Amino acid sequence: MIPKSHPRYESLMIRKNLVKGFKDGFVAPEGLIAHGRGEAFDYLVGEKTIPMAEKAEKASAAYLLKAKNPVISVNGNTAALVRDEIIKLSRILPAKIEINLFHRTDERINKIVEMFKGVDVLGEKTDAKIAGIEHHRGLCCKEGIFSSDVVLVMLEDGDRAKALVDMKKTVIAVDLNPLSRTSLTANVTVVDNITRALKNITKYCEILRNNKAEIDEAIKNFDNRGNIDEVLKYISKRLEELKW
Repeated sequence: MIPKSHPRYESLMIRKNLVKGFKDGFVAPEGLIAHGRGEAFDYLVGEKTIPMAEKAEKASAAYLLKAKNPVISVNGNTAALVRDEIIKLSRILPAKIEINLFHRTDERINKIVEMFKGVDVLGEKTDAKIAGIEHHRGLCCKEGIFSSDVVLVMLEDGDRAKALVDMKKTVIAVDLNPLSRTSLTANVTVVDNITRALKNITKYCEILRNNKAEIDEAIKNFDNRGNIDEVLKYISKRLEELKW
């Protein structure tokens, strides 16, 4: 048992939930490795939502609210860590939820579908393909990701992010690595832990949803490359301050 008084309680609980997801069969072993890489970058931003991330989260909410067919893409890690937040956000918008896995097996798909029991989830059966993606993440649903105009992707593969952008979709990525292919390809890059990012995006959806002018303003004022530059400056400054 991990006591709440432990200074790294939240981080250790995330690890515990991922390990449970792995043992339950819906988190891939590669997902554990990917989380470790992301956690290293979370240290660099201080394990908190920095101002640049919050600005991106507000822009994300604005794009999602303005979308005609928004879709939230789900994989094993996100199902393990932010299932409830995904469901809440999907209902507020509303948005479709679609399962999309790199290491796709019927067993993993079925287990994730079961986790979202009572909620309409796409991706169990696929009837479309994203051009240029040869692996399983290219498989999708016509009524979901394939026909979407805005896609929220978390812990994403850079090649699929690029393929979605090439399809003229607005891609919102949650990625703690500001220099990943996904981060540099996406239209909106949220450099934050998904456990914080989903809550903040939902918060801004609730704040903005009845204010068209503010939605338009949040989109107009957001510069993704400029925001990533500010994240890198923040990390650089923090590393200087942390030197012995």
